[in-house]
Amino acid sequence: MKKIAVVGAGISGLSMANYLEKHKIDYHIYERRKKKDLAGHGFLIPQEGMEYLYQIIDPNLLLKHGNFLKKYIQYTHTGKVLAEKELNHVFAISRHALIDLLTQNISPEKITYEQTIIPDDQQKGKMKLSDRRDIDEDIIIISDGSKSRIRSSIFKDETMKLVRESEVVNIIQDKEIADSVENDFIKFHHEEGGLTFGILKLTDNTILWYSQFDNEKYMINECSAENLRKYMLEVFESWHPLVPSIIQKSDYKNVHLWRVYELEKLNPFYKENTVFIGDAAHPLIPFTSQGVTSALKDSSLLTKYLVEEENTTEAFRKYEAKRKPEIEVHINNGRTLLNQFLLPLNQQSENILPISYK
Repeated sequence: MKKIAVVGAGISGLSMANYLEKHKIDYHIYERRKKKDLAGHGFLIPQEGMEYLYQIIDPNLLLKHGNFLKKYIQYTHTGKVLAEKELNHVFAISRHALIDLLTQNISPEKITYEQTIIPDDQQKGKMKLSDRRDIDEDIIIISDGSKSRIRSSIFKDETMKLVRESEVVNIIQDKEIADSVENDFIKFHHEEGGLTFGILKLTDNTILWYSQFDNEKYMINECSAENLRKYMLEVFESWHPLVPSIIQKSDYKNVHLWRVYELEKLNPFYKENTVFIGDAAHPLIPFTSQGVTSALKDSSLLTKYLVEEENTTEAFRKYEAKRKPEIEVHINNGRTLLNQFLLPLNQQSENILPISYK
């Protein structure tokens, strides 16, 4: 088996490494962030994604670090119940916990941090470190995120557009609040549309909260954490008391303002000896809740075809042929969910679940 370089040590890159590890395939991960510099907050993982995670993480260990959600409950902004739906094995976990679990199976010498990989403009199909040193792996697997620099340098005509939704995401440790939300996925909606506040219980004393904004109605600019806190309190002051309480009690040291982008058209998933997985191949807007599951399926199937096929190009071709149709379904579902979000509540579909299923 040829040597493999994995670019990016996020969820998709580490998942890929775990599958390669299972098949005893030689690889090395290159990650531009510092080892402890973990951005992001958490994930919803549907049952299918959990089945893939169980292949590479001990289920007993995994379940200690997150929480299965029982119901999705949709409220008006003042707390009137609009709809309830049972959830089938939907798991909530923090990004930090999942990254730690995925890293446990990987030898430290197989990950190099604080190294940026760039295409070698002198050698076709080759990559190099930012200090111009060559990397000698035969296959390059790119998992460097939705705004992949390598993808945009290879597919120079791609167009990324700003989605009409921005998110503020944060985590709060407060047992009293965590107890009050039980094990449900709660989401408050403004009657005029374009503004929500969601709550996920990650552990017995930790919840993830996020707010989705129509960024044509609500102009959230880059600002200090304290100013963002003040803005959130102003916007949600008259909402159900749980919402401003969470905003008030939260620490804003690690709050994240997420501007969402998508590709106007999917690129090919590979070129020559370089192949893309996860958000680097197919950015999915957050309404789908399919980012982790899609990254896991990408990693599993790509590994399967690399093992089965002697010809790398044929392995890449089969991987793309299998994954692209499903990804296009999730992209279309995400756009449908986005359009619903922008509508007034009385025009939205009833009991719509904020998860894309194929």
